[in-house]
Amino acid sequence: MLTSVFISAVSLALFWMAAFTLWWQMHAWRTPEVLASTRFSRPDGDEHVSFSLLLPARHEQAVLDHTVQRLLTSTHTDFEIIVIVGHDDPETTAVAERAAGRDARVRVVVDTHETKNKPKAMNTALPHCRGDVVGVFDAEDQVHPELLAHVDHAFRTTDADVVQGGVQLINFHSSWYSLRNCLEYFFWFRSRLHLHAQKGFIPLGGNTVFVRTEVLSEAGGWDDHCLAEDCDLGVRLSSVGRKVVVAYDPRMVTREETPGSLMSLLKQRTRWNQGFLQVYRKRDWRQLPTFGQRLLARYTLMTPFLQAFSGVVIPFNVAIALFLDVPVGIAFITFLPAVTALVTFVFEVVGLHDFGKQYGLRVRFVHYVKLVVGGPFYQILLAGAALRAVWREQRGRNDWELTSHVGAHLATSDAIREDVAA
Repeated sequence: MLTSVFISAVSLALFWMAAFTLWWQMHAWRTPEVLASTRFSRPDGDEHVSFSLLLPARHEQAVLDHTVQRLLTSTHTDFEIIVIVGHDDPETTAVAERAAGRDARVRVVVDTHETKNKPKAMNTALPHCRGDVVGVFDAEDQVHPELLAHVDHAFRTTDADVVQGGVQLINFHSSWYSLRNCLEYFFWFRSRLHLHAQKGFIPLGGNTVFVRTEVLSEAGGWDDHCLAEDCDLGVRLSSVGRKVVVAYDPRMVTREETPGSLMSLLKQRTRWNQGFLQVYRKRDWRQLPTFGQRLLARYTLMTPFLQAFSGVVIPFNVAIALFLDVPVGIAFITFLPAVTALVTFVFEVVGLHDFGKQYGLRVRFVHYVKLVVGGPFYQILLAGAALRAVWREQRGRNDWELTSHVGAHLATSDAIREDVAA
C-alpha cells in the first residue's frame, strides 16, 4: 500500500511538473497577439543610446575576427567594441590587436587574473565602458547589423533597464544532439523568456543582453565566482525591481553553434546546472516581492535537476506499470508522465517545423526521426550533467570548463543555400 502511494505521488508530481513546463514553453504561441508582442518594434531611425559591446574571448582565435568584423557592420553609429583577452592567450590577443589596429572603434582589454572565467573578464572591462548601455556577446556570435538599432528603439520606447535579445543555435544538421540543442534555444528565447519577463523574474541569457551601464555598475557587475553569471545578474536585477524587456525576431537573433562534441555539451550543461544551483543557494530570489515570483524562481533554478530526474523516473514508472502487479488505477497514474512526454514530443515536432520555416532551413524527415529517437538519450545526457554538477558543487570544484568553438554555424547559411538549390 505504501509503495503504491509513493509511486502515485511521484507520478502525479512529474505529470504536473511536465504539464506546467510545457504550458510555459508554448507561452508565445497561445494567441497571435501574444506572438506579435514578443517581437522588436520597428526602429524610427533615431539614435539616443550609445553602446559598449563586450566580447570576452579565450582561445577563440578561430572565430573572433569574424565576429568583430560582423559587429563593425552595424547600422547604428554610436558604439565601441571591447575585446577582452587573457594575458596568457597570445594567439587570441594577436587577432584582437589586429582588429583594433584596423578600426578605432575596437579596443582591447587584458584580463590579468590568474584564474580565468567570463565574469572576471567582463568585470575587468566594465570600468573602461563609455557607452550608455553595456552589451554582451560571445566570441563566436554572428550578429545582425540592424540589432543595435532595434535595441536602441526598445530602450527608448519601453523605459527598460535591460533588453534581452534572441540567441539561436543554428547548425541543427551537425549531429543528433545538435538538433535537440537548437530546438531548446528556440523554445527558450522564442517563448519561455517572455513569460519570465512578464512575471517579473528572469534568468538572463549569456549574450545579446543589454544593460544600462549605471544599472550594471550599481549592481556591482557580474558575480566573479558564479558559473552562471548571466542567470545570477538577471535574478539580482529582478529582485530589486529592474524592468527587463525581452524581444525576439528571427531576423535579429544572434546566431551561434552547438558544442562540437558530446563531452563539450556535457561540460557546458554541467556548468549551467552548477551555476543555477549556486544562484539558488545565494537566495537573492527571496527578495522578490510576491509569493508567485518566488515560487517561479525556485522552480526555474531547480528545473535542470527536475528535468534530469524526470528523464530517469518516467521510464521506471512505465516499467512498473508494465511488469509489476499493481492495481489498474495505480498503473494508469504511472503512465501520466509518459502521456505528457508524448504530448511534448508532438509539440517539439511542430516546433522543429516552425524553426525550419522561420530560419529558411530545410528540415527533412530524417531530422524528425532523430528528434524523436534522440529524446531519451538526450535526457540521459541531461541527467548525467545534473549529477556531475551536484558532485562538483559538493566537492567545491568551481573551475570554468571552457566550451570551444570552430565556427560551424558560420557555414550553415551557405550549406543550406546549396542544399535548396540541389
